[in-house]
Amino acid sequence: MVTIPKKLKEGDTIAVIAPANSLAIISDANRKIAIGALKSLGLNVKFSPHADEINEFESSSVKSRVEDLEWAFSDAKIKGVLPAIGGFNSNEMLDHINFGVIKRNPKPICGFSDITALQDSIFARTGIVTYSGPTFSAFAMEKGNEYTIDYFRKCLMSNEPYEILPSKEWSDDHWYRDQENRKFLRNEGPKIINEGSAKGTIIGGNLCTLNLLQGTKYMPSLEGSILFLEDDSESKPATFIRDFQSLMHQPGFDEVKGIVIGRFQVESEFPDNLIRKMITDRPELNDIPVIFNADFGHTSPMATFPIGGTAELKADGDNASIKIVEH
Repeated sequence: MVTIPKKLKEGDTIAVIAPANSLAIISDANRKIAIGALKSLGLNVKFSPHADEINEFESSSVKSRVEDLEWAFSDAKIKGVLPAIGGFNSNEMLDHINFGVIKRNPKPICGFSDITALQDSIFARTGIVTYSGPTFSAFAMEKGNEYTIDYFRKCLMSNEPYEILPSKEWSDDHWYRDQENRKFLRNEGPKIINEGSAKGTIIGGNLCTLNLLQGTKYMPSLEGSILFLEDDSESKPATFIRDFQSLMHQPGFDEVKGIVIGRFQVESEFPDNLIRKMITDRPELNDIPVIFNADFGHTSPMATFPIGGTAELKADGDNASIKIVEH
């Protein structure tokens, strides 16, 4: 049974936790900007007890991270959960989480990248919809963040269906180091590889992180799903294709209804022709719609979408439509 958490509203308090990298790596200046951006949405921010704890891995102990996660879900005054930033080790927590605490206290948790391990696991273990979108650190971007904030609002602060329309421009620079000298590129928008239409349950997020769940009780079912997949600059074409093939080997993949691939970072060096070849070389995908260069992933801005929610895809000619109907 799928549970959609209550939407956030003005006056609500959200908890910032650090299930991957520590909050300590985010500068005071950027924290202040992020808090201001969330306050502009009417949201108050409360930091978890161990958010600033940091060890030699720029993270904290599993015990501290699990305690903070369960604290955020069990505290009735907290209405939503926002990881500080991504990282590499959220999956260390999984065997230690009391998923019953989360199931009894459904509330939205939003993030991306390494947070994918938590999001898909929570959906698999509890049926609660989670949200792929900005982490706390992403709200610190001063320029070019209107799209990101708007789609966070559409997904987490409204029940209305919405279409993921393309942003006008995008960026892949180190904005957190230099907020002034930014480089923006024209967005060509979503592109179609396979035409068709589909409706299904959204599963996915960061591909290499999702694949960490393979063969475990934390892997969500792929049956009847629409896969939303992306990866960061460490994923080159050969790496992404290998990871994608691994996902295709999972039970239930033959029941996948469609695929949406997020925009790649410049350093991934993954040109359109190779993305297309990755899909067209796999005849198993011929009968499902496949769209790429969508506005999510490790570039900015990014749309927010629900893992466990429902999407509708329409890919016809040059018209690629990605609609979120239940979130």
